[in-house]
Amino acid sequence: MAKGNGRGGVQPVDEPIGKLELVHAFESGPMPTGVTVSRTGRIFVNFPRWGDDVPATVVELVDGKVVPYPDQVWNDEADEPSKWLVSVQSVVVDPMDRLWILDTGSPMFRPTRKGGPKLVCVDLETDTVVKVILFDRGAALETSYLNDVRFDLRKGVAYLTDSADKGPNAIVVVDLASGQAWRRLHDHPSTKAEGPPDFLPVAEGRPFLERPADGPPRPVLMGSDGIALPAGGERLWYCPLLSRRWYSVSTDALVDRTLDDADVAATVRDEGDKGGAADGLEADDAGRIYLTDWEHNAVLRRLPDGTIDTLVHDARLLWPDTLSVSDGHLYVTANQLHRQARFQEGRDLRRHPYALFRVAIDAGPVRLV
Repeated sequence: MAKGNGRGGVQPVDEPIGKLELVHAFESGPMPTGVTVSRTGRIFVNFPRWGDDVPATVVELVDGKVVPYPDQVWNDEADEPSKWLVSVQSVVVDPMDRLWILDTGSPMFRPTRKGGPKLVCVDLETDTVVKVILFDRGAALETSYLNDVRFDLRKGVAYLTDSADKGPNAIVVVDLASGQAWRRLHDHPSTKAEGPPDFLPVAEGRPFLERPADGPPRPVLMGSDGIALPAGGERLWYCPLLSRRWYSVSTDALVDRTLDDADVAATVRDEGDKGGAADGLEADDAGRIYLTDWEHNAVLRRLPDGTIDTLVHDARLLWPDTLSVSDGHLYVTANQLHRQARFQEGRDLRRHPYALFRVAIDAGPVRLV
């Protein structure tokens, strides 16, 4: 690929890798983060309440339009946080084809209130809420920002990341039957953000820092964020948002309540440099783990032999955020997160459309059931 330089010659430009297919362009409205796809191909997307006008924090894409899901009532403010979707960061269809909605309970990253942080389960056959799991202060702190979730229905549990930037990070384990939840790797080094001088992330060629209009730049400190449960389910993979390293931990240790924190931490494995800072992680049933490399406008993947290659690299992948595997495709949102005003000296540099893409892969989702 080349471009004229105005002097009769050509100017080399960055070459794309792989083939992105545009699934949906968000021509107006808020920025999306999460995406998930059901067995029948239904697509759900969420929009956290970070300052944009968000008529519905969870929607289904139907005939090219966004439709509030499970209905508008759940997306409208109620008299108490437990009765509505306050600010959703992630949506995930589980191995039984149920939609789970992870509500941070933290609009604008404000302190959480009782009833705000929760998991909401929707039956996709009836489009009705069938279960709500509220997290107490033992699982979701006032400073918590519950970010993403994966399910192992053989063990009957969900695993969540707490990526809080103003409090301790952790992995949260949820017993789906009882609703009990507990923190693991609380304030452990593997769940924490890295920062200068040891780590300086870059987005669109510029150091990625908080850049307030009225003060000096400062490091972004979002911790454990991306999470993946590979085929087999023996180890949970996770990474801080601000780090080029990723880690795994024994799932048997995470769910065993007789073990103390030191015992669980002893099973943590540093899985090395993954090639870039990542927001979302995901796994497929062929033993590969995917990561959204927001430093390089790319989606990378770790192969079963441990090597990492590039699945897709494209200038349109401006902050690839969340991943979802449906049969034969990997879906990814691109939302220009780094162009928000808090990172650009008070100027909002985002431009519509935001995008949902997919790329063909020869695999399906991991279903631990």
